[in-house]
Amino acid sequence: MLYIIDILGTIAFAISGALVAFDKRMDVFGIFIIAFVTSVGGGTLRDLLIGHTPVGWMNDLTYTYVIIASTIFAISFRSKLNYLRTSLLLFDAIGIGLYTLIGLEKGVELHLHPILCIALGTMTACFGGVIRDILCNEIPVVFRRETIYATCCIMGGMAYFALGALPIDQNIVFLASGAIIIATRLLAVRFKIALPNIYRD
Repeated sequence: MLYIIDILGTIAFAISGALVAFDKRMDVFGIFIIAFVTSVGGGTLRDLLIGHTPVGWMNDLTYTYVIIASTIFAISFRSKLNYLRTSLLLFDAIGIGLYTLIGLEKGVELHLHPILCIALGTMTACFGGVIRDILCNEIPVVFRRETIYATCCIMGGMAYFALGALPIDQNIVFLASGAIIIATRLLAVRFKIALPNIYRD
């Protein structure tokens, strides 16, 4: 189940990265690069922090093949994806939901404190998007004031441990926690939910 979630997250982030590259009118090579770093950036940082080297995507070429296939899919159906302006938001929300779970589980496997597990999950989910936005000359969405982003991952991580303490099947815990992250992110964008504004403007 964990491997399937990782692959699904890779697909979601590869497509979201490709969509951002489309908006910046990059060439095919640029689209592949943005899709790639969006997909593996967070996982690479996580693996380096926990001392898991070579990092995950270097040990399994499946991730590279999945990113290439997802990018080709996005290029082939870009007109339909661009028509659905919510597609970038949707794929990005799915990506952070799935990748948060992967990071959480990596921390649990190492018997880390829940706070550190949540930090790993949030990092896994958000850092690829940070690299994507920096390369695309944008303020990373995780740092913007408009809506909550990393907070959604933290809430999902808290739900993961809260549900895990109950006599519930682990697969249900995974699905419920991921759904909370995705739903929270989509609702935050829909209703402009943000952290308190500390500025006077």
